[in-house]
This record gives sequence, C-alpha cells and structure tokens, in this order.
Amino acid sequence: MASAMAALAACKSPPPQAPTAQDSKMPSRDTAAGPAATPAPKASAAATPRDYRKDAASHLYSHNQQRIYKGKLPPMLYAIGVLEVDIDRQGRVARLHWTRAPRHAPEVVAEIERTVRAAAPYPTPSRLGKVTYVDTWLWDKSGNFQLDTLTEGQL
Repeated sequence: MASAMAALAACKSPPPQAPTAQDSKMPSRDTAAGPAATPAPKASAAATPRDYRKDAASHLYSHNQQRIYKGKLPPMLYAIGVLEVDIDRQGRVARLHWTRAPRHAPEVVAEIERTVRAAAPYPTPSRLGKVTYVDTWLWDKSGNFQLDTLTEGQL
C-alpha cells in the first residue's frame, strides 16, 4: 500500500509557486507590444451638423463594412431608430440621446450604442468646434443596417 501511495504522490502536479522579483519585471505578453496605436481622427470640413452627418455616416460605414446591408432594404424592417450623437472637439462621443428608440428591440438599441461608441474617434468637427448630429438607423432582422444618410432605399 505504501508503494501505491508513493506512486500516486509522484503523479501529482507540483504546487504553484509565487512569482519572483524577476518575473514581475518581465512584461506580460499582452503589454509587451505596448498599447495599440490609434490613428488620429481626420478633420471634417463640415460647416453644418447636416454636413457633418455625412462624414459621421461614412466613418461608421468604414468601421462596419461587413454589417452594412447591401442593396435596397426589405419593405419590413426589424427596427428603426433615430439617434442624436454629440461629438466633442477631439472626435469623441460625448453623449447619445434617442429621439425615437426601437423599444420592441432593446438588443438593437444596445448594439447601435455599442457600434457608435466603438467607432470613435470620429472626424473632428474642426469648423464647428463640437457637433450634435442626428441619423436614422434602419435595422434588418439579419443584424445588418443602413443609415438614412447613406441608404440605398427600400423595396
């Protein structure tokens, strides 16, 4: 029995060891390369919030190419929402305000908000200082969308 216990003990993994001073000086794999370089946002020459809306829509499309509905949208959409977005002088999203939220689809509301925030920084509103623009989100049941500003229309 003693030999069986000795054999069993030999199969166990060694206990984890506390990190040493040398280990703490080593950069982790995640931080070794440093933070990802975020390119500086380009400047928008828009003179009005309506003009800026085109720049913002193009910016959102460039960050979500695989999610843009191609062609004319079907006659019945899953959700339609109107979102007001405040952009600060650096192109950051300062505030989101729904003027018409698709309340029947809270998952779409959350996804649109996530999508808008993830696309920051936006083109800097250099002529406007800061800007509030409004766009209508046209959401298909597939999860793909178009913005009213750049829509290809509806069947």
